[in-house]
Amino acid sequence: MGAAPVTLPQPLSMALEGLRSAKGQILICVTRDPDHFPDCTDDPDKRHFSIPASSDPVTLGQLAPGSYAIAIIHDENRNGRLDTFAGIPREGVGFSRNPVLRFGAPSFRSASFTISGAPVEQDIQLKYFL
Repeated sequence: MGAAPVTLPQPLSMALEGLRSAKGQILICVTRDPDHFPDCTDDPDKRHFSIPASSDPVTLGQLAPGSYAIAIIHDENRNGRLDTFAGIPREGVGFSRNPVLRFGAPSFRSASFTISGAPVEQDIQLKYFL
């Protein structure tokens, strides 16, 4: 009998498209738990990053095989959260796989992607509503 194939953690990176300014920071949430998407706050296994606002590619580390989703906020005023007006984001938002945004955040399923046996890069288009 042959041994089961071993799938090692793979690199995950992302590139941002449509960044409206280099002001502030980019808040990044990477999760594999649909219950903690798009806000990773209480996810014990989350990867949460704050980086300077830039369209340079970002390495998010080595992740074990599985399904993941990314949510990002362009926190232009650096207050650590998404500012809204009447429920509409005042700052840029983006999600892995670039699902169509209607009312509220997309589902985990529409933003999820799989890490299996090769490096993954997500090109995320930022959306600004106001």
